[in-house]
Amino acid sequence: MSLPAVRAVLFDLDGTLIDTAVDLADCGNAMRARYGFAPLPVEKLRDFIGKGLANFIAMSLRDGALDLKEATRFFEQRYFETCAAKSRPYPGAIAGLDLLRAKGIALGVVTNKATRFTEAILVRTGVRDRFGVVVSGDTVAHKKPHPEPVLHAARALGAEVGQTLFIGDSANDVDAARAAGCRVWLVPYGYSEGRDVGSLAADAIVPDIEAAAKSITIGT
Repeated sequence: MSLPAVRAVLFDLDGTLIDTAVDLADCGNAMRARYGFAPLPVEKLRDFIGKGLANFIAMSLRDGALDLKEATRFFEQRYFETCAAKSRPYPGAIAGLDLLRAKGIALGVVTNKATRFTEAILVRTGVRDRFGVVVSGDTVAHKKPHPEPVLHAARALGAEVGQTLFIGDSANDVDAARAAGCRVWLVPYGYSEGRDVGSLAADAIVPDIEAAAKSITIGT
């Protein structure tokens, strides 16, 4: 498999670059315990990841009518303290990022997670300095699946959308990339809200970021 030459590669964060599910689940279950609910398995909570923390919190508490503002304050304080306690880059992620940088390809992150959590995770997992731009859920007016975050990131890296590849793990990522006009690949190991990534309209499914990097050449 090969890809026409590109100048920039953008990555989703949760489920693509970093495995954040256990830290999110731990905080989700701490929040549930606060309101007297039994814990949910990580596999269940993983399906709520991908559309931002507000959606994750609401889905995690959907078995009770609660004050979500108070629940959100509790969750966000706890999550900021522990958001990288167990989160780690996926196998092949760092090697793939370094290979792309060695090829001279600009790298960025586009996520729906708020800036303070995004930056904390990237710094604490040791990958922040590999990215020329990070677009979080509060960086621009709209979140994925709107195309604005993707377009903003591509412009910041000096790349046309036709020279840009988005690598993600969900329908949200496919929809954002398609709306922006760039190509999109998916990894099979992430958080796809319970959907088979093979059923999504991606250009390709790649086993990991290192394998993707080996297929990409820089544009001119």
